[in-house]
Amino acid sequence: MTTEDFSGTIEASKRWAAGTPAVVKSMQSGIGQMGLRRTLSTLRILNQPTGFDCPGCAWPEPDKPHVAEFCENGVKAVAEEATTERVTRAFFAEHSVAELREREEFWLGKQGRLTEPMYKASGATHYAPVSWDDAFELIGRRLRELDSPDEAAFYTSGRTSNEAAFLYQLFARSFGTNNLPDCSNMCHESSGMALSQTIGIGKGSVHISDFDRADLIVVVGQNPGTNHPRMLSALEQAKGHGAAIVAINPIQEAGLLRFKNPQKAGGIIGNGTALADDYLQIRVNGDLAFFKAVNHLLVTTGDIDRAFIDEFTAGFDAFADGAATFDWDEYAAATGFDRDVAEAFAARVRASTSIIVCWAMGLTQHANSVATIREVVNFLLLRGNIGRPGAGVCPVRGHSNVQGDRTMGIYEKPSDAFLDSLAHEFAFEPPRHHGFDTVETIQGMIDGKVKVFIGMGGNFASATPDTTASHRALETCRLTVHISTKLNASHVITGDEALILPTMGRTERHVVDGAEQMVTVEDSMGVVHASRGGLEPASKHLLSEVQIVSRLAAATLRPEASNADWDRLGADHDSIRDAIGRVLPDFADFNTKIQHPGGFTLPHAPRDRREFHTASGKANLTLNPLTFVSAEPGTLLLQTLRSHDQYNTTIYGLDDRYRGIHGGRRVVFVSSQDIVALGLSDGDTVDLVSTDAAGEVRTAPRFRVVSYEISAGCCAAYFPETNVLVPLHSTGEAGTPTYKSVPVQLVRSAG
Repeated sequence: MTTEDFSGTIEASKRWAAGTPAVVKSMQSGIGQMGLRRTLSTLRILNQPTGFDCPGCAWPEPDKPHVAEFCENGVKAVAEEATTERVTRAFFAEHSVAELREREEFWLGKQGRLTEPMYKASGATHYAPVSWDDAFELIGRRLRELDSPDEAAFYTSGRTSNEAAFLYQLFARSFGTNNLPDCSNMCHESSGMALSQTIGIGKGSVHISDFDRADLIVVVGQNPGTNHPRMLSALEQAKGHGAAIVAINPIQEAGLLRFKNPQKAGGIIGNGTALADDYLQIRVNGDLAFFKAVNHLLVTTGDIDRAFIDEFTAGFDAFADGAATFDWDEYAAATGFDRDVAEAFAARVRASTSIIVCWAMGLTQHANSVATIREVVNFLLLRGNIGRPGAGVCPVRGHSNVQGDRTMGIYEKPSDAFLDSLAHEFAFEPPRHHGFDTVETIQGMIDGKVKVFIGMGGNFASATPDTTASHRALETCRLTVHISTKLNASHVITGDEALILPTMGRTERHVVDGAEQMVTVEDSMGVVHASRGGLEPASKHLLSEVQIVSRLAAATLRPEASNADWDRLGADHDSIRDAIGRVLPDFADFNTKIQHPGGFTLPHAPRDRREFHTASGKANLTLNPLTFVSAEPGTLLLQTLRSHDQYNTTIYGLDDRYRGIHGGRRVVFVSSQDIVALGLSDGDTVDLVSTDAAGEVRTAPRFRVVSYEISAGCCAAYFPETNVLVPLHSTGEAGTPTYKSVPVQLVRSAG
């Protein structure tokens, strides 16, 4: 991909989010890509009980959705998928793969929807059309030629439906591998691990209604104004019920300062609602130290719920001994705070009965993320804030079904109970050994252990760490296959052979043999609901993900591989849900439950009954040594982040309105204090340079320095442009890459 200097404009960052500009931008995005009539008809059913689920974030719908239950970035996500632009065989005939590799990711995405299967043969310079039958036959043949099923990897994005995800993992395991890496490996894997260890289930414990009952909501390592904008409405409503909000984030974000709700008159012509009562601009990776400090204060002053602790938790005595002393100098070095910041926060905690802690990738993508989230759980357990209305853990997921994919079995380390149930339902013995996660898959490709890569959704080439290594890994494969709606970098970073299989999107009607099908998704709070698109497919040649997986399985597997009737499963989503209901007890009577408007909420033992399915039978208080990333003199800690015109690796546009960036993306946000200390000036062009533990140097060239309100010693820049700086094996306990704490030097660019 090419690298171009920043040529846009910079203005002051905003002090509030949404309002009239969000409405205007939404309509510009929708009408510009879909046209007026298509925009109105599509948005009318977006996030409605009889409509389709937003292909963006996983924030839940309220019990009574607003008539306009969508946000600016939700409209952008819909417009990207429902665009009237098309990528046809003529496009691929005109542009070679080598030429497309030189194009910016933004340009690739704007070319439109993929319309028919395309194949790049070994040694070919261009993709060429291929029939579906020939594509499936080729993939099946290449898979069967492998010496071991573990020489294939089956990647999944969070936009995949429950039905497609269930079939995908069934296909992979019927083939004989647990190599099922997914986007969870790169985002909330730390949350799932920490929560499983402490409360016995790797999911959040709150419902959307708990926000109306909370006294204190802590939003840490998260930017809802850009990444989950509908969350701002829930925070506004919570403020109306008297809740206090504390934001903990290294960089100041408009959406946590003030919200002008465009669905209310006060959000259009008024000042809106101030959200964060306290905004704590913590140093990058200082969150573990902060929560340990607060827990020390609560334990030593006795401001804890001892009755809850005695009845429902294990490990308190050891935890209390560890919390009795605390190194305030280390706290200051880790957080950049004085002691009084922790004292003031603890005072808010003591005045609050019900507390919710929300977090996202700002907490999950560090080397110590699992320990940090365990410490957050300690914080909530100390005062009984799990299993109480208005209280609990709230990891806010990204893609709208990333949590559902994991529930459906997309996991490289499946439990024996799940495999036993799968074996009973489909009469085969699934592999029991653990497979590769995302980082292990990349290394497996480099080492020649993974030779066929199949990706269902997402943009593996751009989302993964250590871009140079990830691209090299894909290029070593014999065959790369991507099931996609639109063109992205993963289609031009290819194996020896490559296939693009175009699929339907959430916005489109899925009709098989004359019968309209619906799919289901699971949101961040464990609610499973239906999704039914309303648009005609972008091309008559498209297949749904369910159809693609079922036909791929039929073309690959031996008849005796299992008793799965792939033809029936591919044609009838009800039959898939019946099978899911037999494999997963929480989904019993799935087809009946999903007919309820708004769907149904999955059981959550800690929330529902204060029951904890851990080895101890109780919630576990844990000991987490204080660790943090320290930067050498002249080095800053980089956190990668999204712009407001972006969702994951999908670039909607080149503006970041709230941060004051217009017309470009190669910027690095730095405090004025650090700019002076480094001998730089606002507006300078610098290379970002990281050096790993082995001494390997990685460079992201030519970023414009932007003076910004960010903690001293820290900086921030957009991904995927800065993923090249993240070493492949710089991961935490859960295997998640350390995208949010990369030591970098800012070196003045040559020329």
